[in-house]
Amino acid sequence: MRITRVLGAAALMLGLAVTPAAADSTPSPTDSASTEGDAPTLAGTSFRAATEVEQGQTATASGSTGDYLYWSFPADAGQRPTVKTTVKLPESHAAQTWQIDVYDGLRRRQSCQYGAQTRTAAADGSSVELACTLRTVRAWSETWANDPLPGTYYVRLTVVGLTTADLGLPVSTEMRVESKDIGGSAAVDGSLAEPLVPGIAVKSEAEDDSSEQSSSAVLSAIEPEDGWSSGWWSDRWVWTAVGGALAALAGVGGYTLTRGSGRPTRVPTGS
Repeated sequence: MRITRVLGAAALMLGLAVTPAAADSTPSPTDSASTEGDAPTLAGTSFRAATEVEQGQTATASGSTGDYLYWSFPADAGQRPTVKTTVKLPESHAAQTWQIDVYDGLRRRQSCQYGAQTRTAAADGSSVELACTLRTVRAWSETWANDPLPGTYYVRLTVVGLTTADLGLPVSTEMRVESKDIGGSAAVDGSLAEPLVPGIAVKSEAEDDSSEQSSSAVLSAIEPEDGWSSGWWSDRWVWTAVGGALAALAGVGGYTLTRGSGRPTRVPTGS
């Protein structure tokens, strides 16, 4: 009877520990209609003029072959962003090679884990699709490392192989960023004081000075839906709780098995 109660209590503890993780790991549905309705239809021509795009939006832009097109998006710790772009080409053109590059908040070029970062469109091809999946964004890193950190990321799209006759031909582009939440396996012991976003130093000064001139100097207005470092909860907490519950259960079970059934009935009591 005692063992049954112990097992029931342990099962209840495990259920309480796993329930928050299950709720946290389930992707929440997004309102695609409202998200796409606010999607930008222009692209910047430099880092400072990069068009801000939220994750889950499909940004569109028109341009010419030879232009540099820039977008920016926020990425938080624990996310693994995937950037996808589609370039729709004119009806008649020679072979063209297009490329996307992704830079972090310090404008360091980030390598792609996988994806077709550079592709060549055949002559008279209708479109070319590119993709780049970054490494998981870390909450903290050594200063000498090139690890992706929380903050603003920049996407640059351009053509790198082009004949002179095709220079300036009109093209239309689509860019979309989606992330996968990696969870506790990517957690590290440490975090940045502030995300790497443009104007963060000016923003700190603006908090002390309430003048309109100081506050208007902040360059970046995008951040994750739940705010920066919204992924503080991870399945590492769950497995810690599960490990503690199992250890407690093993201790109680071992004690119950080794203590025996009590004092033997045939042993005479002392006088």
